[in-house]
Formats: sequence, structure tokens, C-alpha cells
Amino acid sequence: MEIQIPDDLKPGERVLVSACLVGEEVLWKGGHDLNDSLLVALKVAGAEIVPVCPEMLGGLPCPRPAAEPPQGDGRDVLAGRVPVLGVEDGSDMTAEFLEGAWRVVEIAAKEGARFAFLNERSPSCGVRQCHSGGGVAEGPGVATAALEAAGVRVLLGRD
Repeated sequence: MEIQIPDDLKPGERVLVSACLVGEEVLWKGGHDLNDSLLVALKVAGAEIVPVCPEMLGGLPCPRPAAEPPQGDGRDVLAGRVPVLGVEDGSDMTAEFLEGAWRVVEIAAKEGARFAFLNERSPSCGVRQCHSGGGVAEGPGVATAALEAAGVRVLLGRD
């Protein structure tokens, strides 16, 4: 995947990046999704990376049970139309997903971040797609939906 860096990203500008993409071991199953191509592209652009993991910021452990909305996407979770439930046991993790999403929005505001590069298909960070209903749904994850509502442009950090 070729990383698309916005033309108006200025050297020294702070950007949010999914912590798993910078090599932090925060994935739901443990481990990371390090994306060297993204890190190199952001370094060449002169961006300063601010790693974020909405699920960890919301108080969930690592590793943690897989969770997703039973239908819809992150916009539906933000609007209160659907919960985020544990895939195995149905436990309600909506509060943690929402807390993490709003904490990421606060970090973006504090850091002056206009851009975020997030991990595709995550129920939190998915940009164009997110895990939902036992599969992959079109639409953003919870944190992406919150960032977009706050005016942050969210881009694919990996395919």
C-alpha cells in the first residue's frame, strides 16, 4: 500500500497514529501491526507522531476480548443506536470504546492534530471499514467517527 500524505501537512506538524502501527504492543490479541512504510513517509514529510490507542485509552487491557458492534459502524455507536459487544460473551464494552474515542479527540485538540493515520478494519480505528456483526462493514470505527465529527481528517495507516 502506498501511504497518502496530505499535501498540506507541514513539517513539524503533529499527527495522530494508531499506536499499533508504530510498533506498540496494543492490539486486542496482543502484538502490533508495525507499518514501516507509514513511519518513513511521515518522517520524510517532517511530521511528529503522536501514538494513540483508543481501546487502551478507554481502559481496556491488552490483550483483551475481541469486540465489535453487532451491526452498523462507529457512527451508529456514537449516536447510541448500537452497542459494542464482546464477540465471545456479549459483554458490553460500549463505555470503554466511547471513552477511548473521546480521549483521542481530546488529544488531537491538545496537540493541534489535523490528521490521523489509523488502522483499517479496527472497530475503533477503522477508516473506511470496521469489524461489525461478525464481519467487516463499510464505515468508520468509533474513534474515527469521533475524530471526523471533530474535524480531524482520518487517513489509512495501512490497508
